[in-house]
Amino acid sequence: MSMTDAYRSSGPQPSAGATTPKRLATSIHNLQKHYVLKSETVKALRGVSFDVPEGDYVAIMGPSGSGKSTLLNLLGCLDKPTKGSLMLGDDDIATMSDDELAEIRSQRIGFVFQSYNLIQQLSVVENIQVPLYYQGNIGAKERARSIELAERVGLGDRLDHRPTQLSGGQQQRVAIARSLVNDPYFVLADEPTGNLDSVTTEEILTIFDQLNEEGRTIILVTHEDFVAARAKRVVRLKDGKLHKDEINTEDSRNAARDFQRKHVEQLLKEGDR
Repeated sequence: MSMTDAYRSSGPQPSAGATTPKRLATSIHNLQKHYVLKSETVKALRGVSFDVPEGDYVAIMGPSGSGKSTLLNLLGCLDKPTKGSLMLGDDDIATMSDDELAEIRSQRIGFVFQSYNLIQQLSVVENIQVPLYYQGNIGAKERARSIELAERVGLGDRLDHRPTQLSGGQQQRVAIARSLVNDPYFVLADEPTGNLDSVTTEEILTIFDQLNEEGRTIILVTHEDFVAARAKRVVRLKDGKLHKDEINTEDSRNAARDFQRKHVEQLLKEGDR
């Protein structure tokens, strides 16, 4: 049985005492995206289907031209599908207006980018609060939450620092905290370790591990196998289609963590960071 089949609630409902199926953070069914370039129609996605239950941790992989970037744009509500459905909670983005998509982006999806995308003139706390500015929703409660999130990612002593005063890893920590401030359906991370060295990559992956253990849903796009090995599932795209949907066992995830941490320990021992 595929992962999608395992998570879909079909057929008879569970009897008393049976495990209740998890709610879905997002559900993708027969997702298609076509682009018209001059006289040619490019089919970037060709009927992709899979579900992401709340609390899942999914790595999306695929070579250039696989449809990975297109899927990322759709998940981030930056575009709408040509056909099929993409449900975020109870909302189908295929039926939404541009204004409704913008509202979903600002309120219900937490973005983490490879290049951090912080505002240089703002402090750590102010950058974390940016999604709240778009809602006109900044008060004492919201500032307290932003400070709490900064502390959660290890930046409690740098609340007033500007991005230029932070390392790459620290800037990515700010981005992760910013992604959580609106309590999103899921965190959508696009190559979040792509600009980081091995030691800092391990620090960021450890934060993702901890967030997922706390129940956060994470969808991470990566081209690095060792990064994908930390996720619970790996969804592989090829030629615009779902190629594989694989489960990483807990043993394999622990082995990936141990291998990376030993590599980092060796680097630190050698002073090569």
